[in-house]
Amino acid sequence: MKSLKTSLLGAAAALAMGAGAAQAADEVKLQLKWVTQAQFAGYYVALEKGYYAEEDLDVTILPGGPDVAPSQVLAGGGADVMLDWMPSALSAREKGLPLVNIAQPYKSSGLMLTCWKDTGITGPEDFKGKTLGVWFYGNEYPFLSWMSQAGIPTEGGPDGITVLKQGFNVDPLLQRQADCISTMTYNEYGQILEAGVSPDELITFKYEDEGVSTLEDGIYVLEDKLKDPAFVDEMVRFVRASMKGWKYAEAHPDEAAEIVLEYDETGAQTEEHQKFMMGEVAKLTMGSNGTLDPADYQRTVDTLLAGGSDPVITRQPEGAYTLEITDKALN
Repeated sequence: MKSLKTSLLGAAAALAMGAGAAQAADEVKLQLKWVTQAQFAGYYVALEKGYYAEEDLDVTILPGGPDVAPSQVLAGGGADVMLDWMPSALSAREKGLPLVNIAQPYKSSGLMLTCWKDTGITGPEDFKGKTLGVWFYGNEYPFLSWMSQAGIPTEGGPDGITVLKQGFNVDPLLQRQADCISTMTYNEYGQILEAGVSPDELITFKYEDEGVSTLEDGIYVLEDKLKDPAFVDEMVRFVRASMKGWKYAEAHPDEAAEIVLEYDETGAQTEEHQKFMMGEVAKLTMGSNGTLDPADYQRTVDTLLAGGSDPVITRQPEGAYTLEITDKALN
């Protein structure tokens, strides 16, 4: 059904451009960081509204999941462009995978730790001796940097914390397997509330408030691909259409959530949660036109370098982002 819808949109755009535009649209495969949900609404809106077709692009959106490593998909040629958090991308770059940020739709971070208030935790100093749920697969880097800067060991014991490798759900908190878990303002926190927990029973620690904020959900490509003028032109059009989708999603959050639900082939998402998510996501993309702010980039780098004896990255990255794409797409 979705492939038919995409084909019809592409056909309509080709007809509108006339006989001189008979050449097939440029194919672009986008690899998401996670499953189909409002976290990625801007891209689905751009697809549904025909913004990609207007740019002569035939975009395929590839959902992620627990068994999908976006950087490996990109490196293996399974996608042309991917979404990732900057800590993960910079770590991968230092290890030899030349990822380059070409646009940054997310201006703010939605990452936080959510704890039971009855554990007595009132600040990070109270994490000692507690069990904390942490996402891995590249999402652990902001947490490890935070704990390293705070001087809190992550190997357990009364003066350290026990790290529970958290799945992508809130069960460890609800089942009291962990005192705190990783949550996003737009996703897992809402799941906890939907499970019947009152906000008064919880205490949250936003990474931004703790001075360890890092950029999330940027658009990345392989460095060598940027040497190809045709690919650069595709990415200029892709970013322009994607940001048009994001700004529409911000202005019409309920409609954007409904569009996401149309593309969720698993049927696992609910309308209530997706509308909650889109409302919160809009707060994070608000204020960004897609251009990476060098100050935000440097703040992320400084946070990752300040990891004590075990920093996420060990040296100042070079060539990790370019403003060429957004300069051409948006100015």
